[in-house]
Amino acid sequence: MFFRKKKKNVNLNPFYKDGNCLVVYLKCEKCGEVFRSHLRKGYDFLINYDNPNIPYKIEKIYVGSKCPNKIELKAQFTGSYKPVSIEINGAKFISKEDFEKEVEE
Repeated sequence: MFFRKKKKNVNLNPFYKDGNCLVVYLKCEKCGEVFRSHLRKGYDFLINYDNPNIPYKIEKIYVGSKCPNKIELKAQFTGSYKPVSIEINGAKFISKEDFEKEVEE
């Protein structure tokens, strides 16, 4: 029996689990610069006091070295760190594989 590694659909859930972190890969819509961001559980996540049913949220701004474009990431998460809502401005999510290809070039 052969098992294929299922390709992750970054449009549904762009966050990858990595130990005590969630990792997200982004590509700037203006200049094409790629980013990898490690979001540490218990440190980078904010407590969502507005909605106790969705206990965690992220509000991050990224600025690259190639252009002054601001990338804004906002997301809300369940208690098990599964995304409930995701909003991104100034960039798009990319897969880990696409990030690694961009960095190699």
